[in-house]
Amino acid sequence: MTFQTTIPVEAMQRSKGEAAVTLALVSGRVALRGLRQRGSAKAILPHVGEVPEIVFLNTSGGLTGGDRLSYRVDLGDGCRAVATTQTAERAYRANAGRARVDVALTVGQGGWIDWLPQETILFDHSALERVTTIDLAADAGCLALEVVVLGRAAMGETVRTLKFTDRREIRQGGRLRLLEPLTLDDAALTAGSAVLGEARAFASLVLLTPGAEDALSPLRAVLDEPGVTAAASAFDGKLVCRMLAADGWPLRRQIARALAVLRRNEPLPRVWQI
Repeated sequence: MTFQTTIPVEAMQRSKGEAAVTLALVSGRVALRGLRQRGSAKAILPHVGEVPEIVFLNTSGGLTGGDRLSYRVDLGDGCRAVATTQTAERAYRANAGRARVDVALTVGQGGWIDWLPQETILFDHSALERVTTIDLAADAGCLALEVVVLGRAAMGETVRTLKFTDRREIRQGGRLRLLEPLTLDDAALTAGSAVLGEARAFASLVLLTPGAEDALSPLRAVLDEPGVTAAASAFDGKLVCRMLAADGWPLRRQIARALAVLRRNEPLPRVWQI
């Protein structure tokens, strides 16, 4: 007689995190008005200068199927801030489901935010859904960066299978100014020049402010980093720059040079390593 024993498989633990920061102008100075941290998401506010810097951190060390992560910044009227991430976000192999990341930034009248997260690294068999929304008052502005790297070239990693959806939406005074939906899957990785070609790292920079067109020529003048293909255009107070590279390191150098132009040589967030 043969006995078969079924061993129940417990559901794998998933990470969930939420970090939210609210800043307001008080007596002419930007002050912290709210801080919420839950689960694996943390927000750090180092004292680095006149412009507040917000550093988000995912203490789980990465994302896999079923994980949930949320970052939020609310800036009151007249506030200016820089928000970034402590290190690269990593999306690892997902055995079931997708990881989800939500970023929501709100900027009041006359305010400004630089959203400069470090790169998102997608590993083979990763599955990630990300939604970024930036809601600006009519006379507020922003500089927004997104960077994606497919594996680590220095480690010999190759990404052949993944599921990645990314949606970025920016509104200004209730008017839709930018809508970028992106889907990357197995077919897209092999679609040749119609999608990424040989590139395995890419970035997008968006500047929204009256007169953004004035920065176009100075920006184009520095889009010559070896190993990076980049182009920029501008119209109606909006400048957009796209970059492609075979590896994340030359791309990061190009991004640093582009940010120096668009931020008028203000230093990068302290957590960035160049």
